[in-house]
Amino acid sequence: MTTKERIRYTRPWLYDKQREAIFCDERYSVVEASTKSGKTVGCMVWLTEQAIKGNGLNKNYWWVAPIYGQSEIAFRRLKAGLGEGQYIANNSNLTITLPNGATIWFKGGDKPDSLYGEDVYGVVIDEATRCKEDVWFAIRSTLTATRGAIRIIGNVKGRKNWAYQLARKAESGIPGWKYSKITAADAIEAEVLQDEEVAEAKRDLPENVFRELYMAEPSDDEGNPFGVEAIYKCVATMSDKEPVVWGWDLAKSVDWTWGIGLDESGNVCRSVRWQSPWEETLKRIVNTTGEKPALVDSTGVGDAIIEFLAKAGTNFEGFKFTSSSKQQLMERLAVAIQQNQITFPEGLLLNELLSFEYVYTRTGAQYSAPSGLHDDGVCALALAVYHQDRSPGIGVWL
Repeated sequence: MTTKERIRYTRPWLYDKQREAIFCDERYSVVEASTKSGKTVGCMVWLTEQAIKGNGLNKNYWWVAPIYGQSEIAFRRLKAGLGEGQYIANNSNLTITLPNGATIWFKGGDKPDSLYGEDVYGVVIDEATRCKEDVWFAIRSTLTATRGAIRIIGNVKGRKNWAYQLARKAESGIPGWKYSKITAADAIEAEVLQDEEVAEAKRDLPENVFRELYMAEPSDDEGNPFGVEAIYKCVATMSDKEPVVWGWDLAKSVDWTWGIGLDESGNVCRSVRWQSPWEETLKRIVNTTGEKPALVDSTGVGDAIIEFLAKAGTNFEGFKFTSSSKQQLMERLAVAIQQNQITFPEGLLLNELLSFEYVYTRTGAQYSAPSGLHDDGVCALALAVYHQDRSPGIGVWL
């Protein structure tokens, strides 16, 4: 392939909201949009067309995602969308070079300092609310000499982030800036999403998570999946009844082993935590749990731990955390909290619940404590709620 070859290109079908938001005359366009609404595909088409129209050697165009791995996904998707013989791909550097000599680079924003220095003619910042503000600072500098255009896209994630503030700037009508909002309803109308799937997501997800991911409406809870107001409504004196079910989160490295017991009404009636060697930890779990049903975090410790506990009784069951299983667990806990089905006392558990957060990725919502904090109590509570929910005769929600 030489730079003299012509590019055979036909724009794929895009619906009106996509075209209006992305293919606008404004240099800066900020799009707050529902998940799976076509914002990524639309911007891939836009960036490709920018590179085709650029028509010059050494002209660079960037796709920037929060981390390198997400850029790899976009790289593969664009390659699949372009016809064979239409480009040269470098799978190591994540670049696609077109016949006219323009190159599209796929970069991660996890090291913003690495984004300085180049002259770039067009940029897409994908999942902007998950990117550091320094990414925006660096990219803005790369567009100075070229006066290149930029598209900033993503889901809404609270109000206290640079992307939300930039969206408000664009929405204010400042010259050269365009703001657009694409909701799940828009995508349903365009037959990009199915009404039944969105309705199911609304049933499955916490209300504030659904609003942000599908309606592009910011939550006041800043990424907390349970809802701060809902959490406080569940605060009560620790129940003095006997536990009917236990959830156990086992210590990893600097974490704590934490056990939460729920009474028959779903209220926290026991909360114990400690750090000790494995042998002592397992004995304490057995003695504390007694004969009550218990769901135990078995992630990373293998089946040996569950086998040890099973020798003491048949009431222990293991649960391995994965991205999908943790999402399921936390979304069930969120429903219990938002519907005021449980109570818990003030203290460390309350603090963990208030600081807990979610981040939406292409593979789903990921739930965890902020960097440097712990979620042992949240996980133990979620395990107990989940186990009570699925164990006949011991729950209030069946």
